[in-house]
Amino acid sequence: MDYLLFPLIADNSMVREASMKESDFSPATADDRQRYLIRPREAVPITVLVEGSNSHLVRGSNVMLSFLTMKAGSVFELHSHPEEQIMVVLEGFCDEIIEDKIYRVGPGDVLRLPPNVRHGAFLREVDCRTIDVFSPSRTDYAAKFSNQNPGVTMRFP
Repeated sequence: MDYLLFPLIADNSMVREASMKESDFSPATADDRQRYLIRPREAVPITVLVEGSNSHLVRGSNVMLSFLTMKAGSVFELHSHPEEQIMVVLEGFCDEIIEDKIYRVGPGDVLRLPPNVRHGAFLREVDCRTIDVFSPSRTDYAAKFSNQNPGVTMRFP
């Protein structure tokens, strides 16, 4: 079978040849990388959110990410907050409490917690690593970061 090879972009109604070419761009410099990229687990100090739950916090103008490790055997007490939260479970598992129901969540599960919904978690025999996304950015977590990491600026300002 013969195939035609050329760059394509799909836009729901038609397929067309791509107009963007790699040769039109230059490689990012170290300064460019500082502006747009970060490796949170390497470059961002830990913030203890609650006992047994340590996070590398990164924020933008309207969103905060928490690269969170919840330690085996710990408890993340019931709480609520006005920010919407999306949690992506990367490793391990926990029993997440959402509105008085227990949900066993593990790698690949994504949870959506609307604003002001009571939730918490029981950590069992393994650590659980997640990425939590908050919108808007949590001011209480930003304050914890500042208090625990004096003189360090939270990325991205």
